Amino acid sequence: MSEYAVEMQNVVKIFPTPEGGEVTAVDHVTLRIQHGEFFSLLGPSGCGKTTSLRMMAGFEWPTEGEIYIDSKAMGRIPPYLRTVNTVFQSYALFQHMSVFQNVAFGLEMENVNKAEISRHVANALEMVKLTGMDRRKPRQLSGGQQQRVALARALVKRPAVLLLDEPLGALDLKLRKEMQLELKALQEHVGITFIYVTHDQEEALTMSDRIAVMSQGKTLQIGTPLEIYERPNCRFVADFIGETNFLKGTVKKVDKEKVTVLLTSLSKEIEGLGQGSFIFGQDVTVSIRPEKIRLADDTGAGALKGLENFLHAKVVRTAYVGSDTRVFLDLGKDIKMRAWEQNHVSTLDPDAYYAVGDVVRVYMPIENTLVLPEG
Repeated sequence: MSEYAVEMQNVVKIFPTPEGGEVTAVDHVTLRIQHGEFFSLLGPSGCGKTTSLRMMAGFEWPTEGEIYIDSKAMGRIPPYLRTVNTVFQSYALFQHMSVFQNVAFGLEMENVNKAEISRHVANALEMVKLTGMDRRKPRQLSGGQQQRVALARALVKRPAVLLLDEPLGALDLKLRKEMQLELKALQEHVGITFIYVTHDQEEALTMSDRIAVMSQGKTLQIGTPLEIYERPNCRFVADFIGETNFLKGTVKKVDKEKVTVLLTSLSKEIEGLGQGSFIFGQDVTVSIRPEKIRLADDTGAGALKGLENFLHAKVVRTAYVGSDTRVFLDLGKDIKMRAWEQNHVSTLDPDAYYAVGDVVRVYMPIENTLVLPEG
């Protein structure tokens, strides 16, 4: 077996524009996706993730570079000769065919005998929990069930790699979350490589073994969900994955991974973990996620007194959302922050929650404070 299920080596894809110009949809992307991995391409619209998937499928050919599937070069190989299958957001089911006929279609095109087709289709429908629905037409199924039929049709031929282009995008939020868990469980059960395209950060974090965050045709960071969320390598990744606060400053001191930053507007020095190499005087961005901030009354600061990395702020708005209370803060000099206070204790006492006008200390633990390159 080859080392990687899919490899993109310095792949570029350029499309002509109607005006006679060119647009670079994929810009020198290199990816190595392992066998049996659930790998997601994550990014906003137009970042190059779907174009990358289409080149893996054979629907587009690279302008430069090469794509390998099981170590075999695939740059100009047509889709039907590749050991991959694709599931689309639109399902692309044949509406005049039954569920059985839809799932069996690919096998029939390969002249597989009827007994084998029946066995493979039954197994595929069992995998996606649609046993007993083989006679129904797509219009007689819910959106989630239609998506399962599309998955069964793709899986019935046991491809080496399954490509999924925002397959849950047409589902409502509740069903989408249910299908995320089912899809991950299905991938673990069948054991084949899934390459998943999405713009939904939570979806990628929930299902993926690794994620490639893309922007403007480039891969900015590749890592596990934990690495991508807890240690983003640039402002775009920190901003795109989850929510975060940003503060601008300049480097005053570098001590191994710790970086001391002067927050210029607030005339305050804080420390954080450097995500990259930094030099004295460099412009940087400090990032800290709202749920990783700790708040305390500014009068004495209680148990948090003595901790470093604190700022003074005033509460300008709050929003109770059940599991936590969203606290919106004004640090002065037109600098805003957000802190999510988890509601550990169930109480109706209004004094247990921060209120508009409260003056607080905002603590930013060093291990939660990240220093990122500016831009």
